[in-house]
Amino acid sequence: MEQKKLAIIATKGSLDWAYPPLILASTAAALGYEVQIFCTFYGLQLLKKDISKLQVSSLGNPGMPMPFPVPVMMQALPGMQAMMSAMMRNTMKKKNIVPLPELRDLCLEADVKMIACQMTVDLFDMQKEELIDGLDYVGAATFFEFAGESDVCLYI
Repeated sequence: MEQKKLAIIATKGSLDWAYPPLILASTAAALGYEVQIFCTFYGLQLLKKDISKLQVSSLGNPGMPMPFPVPVMMQALPGMQAMMSAMMRNTMKKKNIVPLPELRDLCLEADVKMIACQMTVDLFDMQKEELIDGLDYVGAATFFEFAGESDVCLYI
């Protein structure tokens, strides 16, 4: 029987949006899937060497649970994003959620292939030294070769 394949397109780079592709990728890899994550636009943040400081923003995210109600106007104040990010990290720690750098390491150890969109790397003038080692730098057409054969393809 042929190995199942999961293709993930990661487009977001905030703390809360970094978890879904990595959770799904690590789970699929544990289930025996061949997995590739194509990181494009802000999803390239997942590939930076240090992802421990990613931020979360409640602005434009009315579904974000908060321990106390914060009016939208206050959410735009300086320092609020850092405060909300710290609250999210604290909650994750209390709930024993694996820290983001460790989750990415789990994916890499499980042979999840991380791919950087070359066009976006060029667009944002990113240097390969900023990103983790072992990445493939390809265009969308190359990724579609894998995605077109995948059993599951997710856009996150």
